[in-house]
This record gives sequence, structure tokens and C-alpha cells, in this order.
Amino acid sequence: MFFDEVRIFIASGKGGDGAVHFRREKYVPRGGPDGGDGGKGGDVILQVSPTLNTLSVFRRKRHFRADDGNRGGGNNKTGRNGADKVILVPPGTIVRDDANGEILGDLVHPAQRLIVCHSGRGGRGNARFATSRNQAPRVAEKGEPGHERWLQLELRLIADIGIIGVPNSGKSTLLAAVTNARPKIADYPFTTLQPNLGVVDIDDEISLVLADIPGLIEGAHEGAGLGFTFLRHIRRTRVLIHLIDGTSNDPVADFSQVNAELALFDQVLTAKPQVVAINKLDLPQVKSRWSELEKQFRHLGLQPLPISALARDGLRKVLYAANEALQQAPPVEVEIEDLPVYRPEPDRTKFDIKREPDGGWRVSGAAVERAAEMTYWEYDEAVRRFQGLLVRLGVEDALRQAGAQSGDTVCIGEHELEWLD
Repeated sequence: MFFDEVRIFIASGKGGDGAVHFRREKYVPRGGPDGGDGGKGGDVILQVSPTLNTLSVFRRKRHFRADDGNRGGGNNKTGRNGADKVILVPPGTIVRDDANGEILGDLVHPAQRLIVCHSGRGGRGNARFATSRNQAPRVAEKGEPGHERWLQLELRLIADIGIIGVPNSGKSTLLAAVTNARPKIADYPFTTLQPNLGVVDIDDEISLVLADIPGLIEGAHEGAGLGFTFLRHIRRTRVLIHLIDGTSNDPVADFSQVNAELALFDQVLTAKPQVVAINKLDLPQVKSRWSELEKQFRHLGLQPLPISALARDGLRKVLYAANEALQQAPPVEVEIEDLPVYRPEPDRTKFDIKREPDGGWRVSGAAVERAAEMTYWEYDEAVRRFQGLLVRLGVEDALRQAGAQSGDTVCIGEHELEWLD
């Protein structure tokens, strides 16, 4: 099965906890705090691997987690950073946020990297909280929680030349004849159920990547046949070899139909240079009508090339014509709708207060929930610091205005607090 769309879950690493520690050395009275910071967690990174050409690596594994950072230690020792999780993807992978469909990146170039989930920072140790007024702080931070999300990965194959045509026109036979690719070949329509890639060396200096696109029929842009699934792969090619079945009752109509489907799917596809080749010239009935076919296509302003993919006749001339068109074709640009959209970061200090069914209160917000996760609740000084944050963010005033009474339960993230006014 050809995997060109997949949904995966990723999670970055949690930051390591900061340490509460004091120096204990002989002859060093009141040594002071020396708790070190925690290490940062690992990021989740997508990286392009030129050796991959499908997303089939995600068939069995779709959940990925980076490592957490290590805890800080005494003597101002910083914890070790968590290892990044690097996920290899093929060139031409488009990355979308599964929650809103927003495009996060378009991975095209070899070794190109994209951080798709940033890690949590390490918590600060108590040495960072020492001041002239508080020389022995019993307060530190736990590591920032990691982040998690679902992603949609979509593959659009990158090839120099795409081979298109109606079903059973000989596209797979042509690819097998000029490259080491071994696509399935049979004498019935829709033999090719997935795009196939192959590399052809025309001479010592010219090497081309060819893609065999499954046959297109009328209505392909709306999902008829197999075209809707694979039409997007043609977007990444720079030149098209349009293969015509010489045994067809109306080869010109086949040519027009395929081009119409390209235009209906994406108008940009019609601007791609096309090399027209009429296949199956090894058959007597096709050879006898070659002059007529050549004349019909010349009326359209095209110069068709006669080939026989099965007999491997005339193939080099087609490849040289395709390479010549390739030299003049502009590089493929990322489609406008595929450009990542810049959106300002939301205000993380915003929060929301809701009444719970049991009579308690729920405080939701990125900053306040993160602060609750990073608080050492076993240290009174750390709890007082968190209460000060609630005052600065305006959470206390908002709860008071909402009608919170002494003894009410206030939930922040996974923590339950008792409201005292």
C-alpha cells in the first residue's frame, strides 16, 4: 500500500525539576543554596531523508515522544537535557496541524529540519532565588511540562518528470524500460495503484527522476478512478511526458481529456511543459496510422514523438526532449495555499473561570496552569510564590467577583486548592 497521507501524535519532553539544596561542607558554615537547574526536555523534529519516498514508515508507529530533561543537583549542577526526537520524512512532505489544518511547513530539501513541538524548559534551582534579603530560599521550580499535538503529514512526490496519460497507455512499461523501477505491468486499466519513482541516467552527466502517475479518466478531479488521490503528486514535477495510447479510437480526445482534468484540479498544472509521445508503435495497426496521428497533433501545435515502450524504441529521443524542456522550465514553487500563515502568539496570561457541577471552580489558562505544574507544593515558600502569581495575573480578583466563598474548591490543571478569602 502506498502511504501518502498519515496522522501522527507527537509529544515533546518535560523539563527537569530544579533542586532545593544547600552546601554542606566542613568548615563552611551557612554554605548557602546550591540547587542546580533542571535540563530542558527534548524537541520533536521532522527531518527530510532523501532515501524515503513514501510515508509507510508510519504504518505501525504513529506515536512519538522526546525524552524528558534530568533533575538538577547540588553544587549548582544542571540536569542533562533530554534527547530530541528526530522523525525522518520523505522529500515533499507537507506538515499540518491536525486541530485546525494550518500548514506548519513544507519539507522539500534534503536534511531540512522543522521543529514541530518545542520542549519544556528546565525548572530553576533554589540557587537562582537567593537574594540579599532571602539568602536561604526553600523554593525552586519543577520543569515545564512538555507539549503534545496531532499532525497531518501529506506527501507530494518530488520528481523532475511526471509520466501521465489515460489508463493502460503504457506509463509503467515506459518507466520500467528506462529505469530500475519495477512497477506492476498488466494489460488491463488501473494496473498502477500507486505512483512509482525511478531514476534514469541519459548519459554520464544527465540523471533524471521520473514518476509514473496512475491513469487519469474523466472526472478524476472529483474522485473518479484513481486520479483524485494522486493528482497532487503532479504538482511537484517540472515537466510532463504525456503518453498517448496509439491503439485508442481517438488519441486526440484522450489527450484533451487528461489536460482538462489537470486544469480542473489545478490551473497551474496546465502551464507545465509537456512532451507528447505516441506509444505502441511496435503494433502494425498503430504504425500504419502514425502519419495521420502526427498530422492531428501538429494541428494542435504539438510535435508528437513515436515510441514503443515495450520494444524500447525511440525512448532516448523522448528523454532528451524531456531534459531539454526541463532545462528551460522554472523551478517548482510552493503553492500559495501551502505557505505557512503567520499568526501572532495568543496571550498566554489570559485565563477563564467556570463553575463546576459540584460547586467548585475551574481556572483555565496557559500561564496559570503551567505555573501550577511547576510549583513545589511541599515547600511553603513555593506556595506563597504561586499565590503571588495569582494576584499579579488577576485570578484572585476574578474569583472574588465571580462569587467564590471561603472553603470553595478551586481546580487549576490537575491540582485542587481551597479558597480562603
